[in-house]
Amino acid sequence: MSNTITSEIKFVVELDEHRVPEKLTWTAQDGGVDLEEAKAMLLSIWDNKTKETLRIDLWTKDMPVDEMKIFFHQTLVAMADTFERATQDEKMAATMRDFTDYFAEKLELKG
Repeated sequence: MSNTITSEIKFVVELDEHRVPEKLTWTAQDGGVDLEEAKAMLLSIWDNKTKETLRIDLWTKDMPVDEMKIFFHQTLVAMADTFERATQDEKMAATMRDFTDYFAEKLELKG
């Protein structure tokens, strides 16, 4: 029998009276994170039974639009990196990175 380790990541969402997120905090004790505030989060979970992605996309009402654009760009870049590590498909990862460059250019994120 193998020894297993459990690690927990916790998200706390404070909502206003209309159920709009006002504050997001997260804790990941194994990563040294304790109730750190965030302005946005995107979480994707693969449901193996239904073969579909479940998502939680949250952002606080005071998340600036310019920061949301940067957040999305960085998320897309990270997805290309993760895709390459997970699949070893360098050609498609490069294509994804081409899109992230185009995305940044169109949003004028890079000088």
